[in-house]
Amino acid sequence: MKNMVIINSSFRKGGNSEALAEQFQKGAEEVGNKVTTIHLRDIDLQFCRGCLSCLKTAKCVLPDCVNAVLPVIQNADVLVFATPVYYYSMCGQLKTFLDRLNPLYGRNHSFKKIYLIMTAAEGDRSAMEGTIQGVEGWIDCFDGVKLSGIIYGVGADAIGTIQKTKAYADAYEMGKTI
Repeated sequence: MKNMVIINSSFRKGGNSEALAEQFQKGAEEVGNKVTTIHLRDIDLQFCRGCLSCLKTAKCVLPDCVNAVLPVIQNADVLVFATPVYYYSMCGQLKTFLDRLNPLYGRNHSFKKIYLIMTAAEGDRSAMEGTIQGVEGWIDCFDGVKLSGIIYGVGADAIGTIQKTKAYADAYEMGKTI
């Protein structure tokens, strides 16, 4: 059994990114994994100030929710990032959250595998390359961590359209492989 954390960065409740994340979770739980989902829309998330105090103290000086979720992230075996793709990159909420995970840099962590779930109105996967590069840049800062799987939810131009795509079934099947 793996301890997984899904970070749903979409602010649109019931949106396409969330639908794929739910399918991934369904598959992962079906094979016995423990899954916790963090919806960024439900937490107070401030922008990183770049003070780097976190590198000395292993916590952030900002008075929001991040210090409470750091141990959840640090102790997960698997992290899953679900994001809509806007203007060829991850949504701002996910980028802000990744920046705020800086207190984990240089510390022991359990996560070794990262999965990326993306949706976009664009019909071509190439529109998602910037998101992959951004997430890989974050991954590169952590020893022994790799991007283990990607779900490309292309052509998702309205809520509910993702359920009619191959990505919907792929997310469920990928979750079962964890």
